[in-house]
Amino acid sequence: MNHAQFKILVIEDDPLESTLFHKLLTQKKYQTTLVAEAESGKKLALEQHFDLIITDFHLPGMSGLDFIRQVHPQRSHLPIILMTADGTVELAIEATKSGAFDYLLKPFNPPTFFETIEKALQASRFMFKKVSIGETLASASTSGPVMLGRCRSMQEIYKEIGRVAALPVTVLIRGETGTGKELIARAIYQHSDRSSKPFIAVNCAAIPETLLEAELFGAEKGAYTGAHARRIGRFEQANGGTIFLDEVGEISLSTQAKLLRVLQERKVQRIGGNEEISIDVRLIAATNRNLEKAIEERHFREDLFYRLSVMALRVPTLRDRKEDIPQIARHFLKRYAHEFGIDSPSISDEAIEFLKNHPWPGNIRQLENTIRKALLEARSFTVQPYHLHIPSDETVIEISPQPKEKKSHSWIEKLLNESLDKPEGSLYQEVIAAVEKELFHKVLEKLNGNQAKASRLLGISRLTLRQKLIQYQIHPLASKITKND
Repeated sequence: MNHAQFKILVIEDDPLESTLFHKLLTQKKYQTTLVAEAESGKKLALEQHFDLIITDFHLPGMSGLDFIRQVHPQRSHLPIILMTADGTVELAIEATKSGAFDYLLKPFNPPTFFETIEKALQASRFMFKKVSIGETLASASTSGPVMLGRCRSMQEIYKEIGRVAALPVTVLIRGETGTGKELIARAIYQHSDRSSKPFIAVNCAAIPETLLEAELFGAEKGAYTGAHARRIGRFEQANGGTIFLDEVGEISLSTQAKLLRVLQERKVQRIGGNEEISIDVRLIAATNRNLEKAIEERHFREDLFYRLSVMALRVPTLRDRKEDIPQIARHFLKRYAHEFGIDSPSISDEAIEFLKNHPWPGNIRQLENTIRKALLEARSFTVQPYHLHIPSDETVIEISPQPKEKKSHSWIEKLLNESLDKPEGSLYQEVIAAVEKELFHKVLEKLNGNQAKASRLLGISRLTLRQKLIQYQIHPLASKITKND
């Protein structure tokens, strides 16, 4: 995350603490504005753009809680973190009900401080940046998220988003990693009647199993080792809005049972607490796993599966919609050219053809990274196939096996027989091409796909090797993770 792009407003009347916050935030390159009174903070919050507000509870004049009550209705997409030394249950609940994204108990350590800020800024990014469907001049030159694709399968996705957005049902988005499941979740949220309320995203695979339950449902102080303060769960933070559980197939069976109970009863109970808290939250989930197989293997609850998939959307892979690759590639080319300050970026037809013939195991995310790196390498020149390191020179890849001929000369005899009845032929060029194609394939196969070694063995440049791979459409499937990818 590029911290320099985020603007944070801090409202703190204690000069020592204000200086400390400024030092911590500027060290992380955040754009920081400091004020000492809630009234001044309110004026700035309503007149200027901020990505996050951090306010103390005890302030001269208006309290931090009253500040939230006055600002949140007018800036519902702006996360506000309340800081306080008063760790009462009533204040925590009241702050959350009033629109606070989260609260911090003083004193707190820097890791906790920055962890809370990162979550709030992520929520800010999700809520502020609208997902565009289809490319526009504005979306091509900014960093805003865009769903692209004119193929039939993507047109159906767009229709499904329109149909499901207005319905108060859970949605399960299925597809491989990198296909854009998060963008679809955000589009559903932004076109729903909850778009003015919070959108909270949780990557279930990125949070340790021991902490995920507390992250989702909250925990009381002392509920487990390390629970030094009350924790408001993500479901409470999303009250009135939408929660997006990415990689929902990775959660444990015990957490699945509690998630099912929350969906059925619309109530959460913090770990270590006795109070049941009513919530009004729409759930959107996503997974790249085969949940039916996980159910058979007893790794996923069947009853939860049916709860999650009231409406189900399946996102196509990039290799299943190759006709969209030119549009997507040129979109990323424009976006990163704008970011890098490159005028009139271009990409050759040969490079586009190369992209269309690649299997893209990492889908759109991999294509985006490839275009970004190619643009940096090409600088202000046209992006050519040799700028597209797919895979990179030192990549270890597996080559799909080729059928073996019983005799080395059988294919020559076949070409000769086919040419005998022609008045004019190109037998020489065909044989040379056939020899080259088999040679390049065999060399790569023997060297386990290492293109740098292959070019040295053949006595040709890497550029010539890449051009030959394109010419003969040798696009081996990348099936191993590489150090340079």
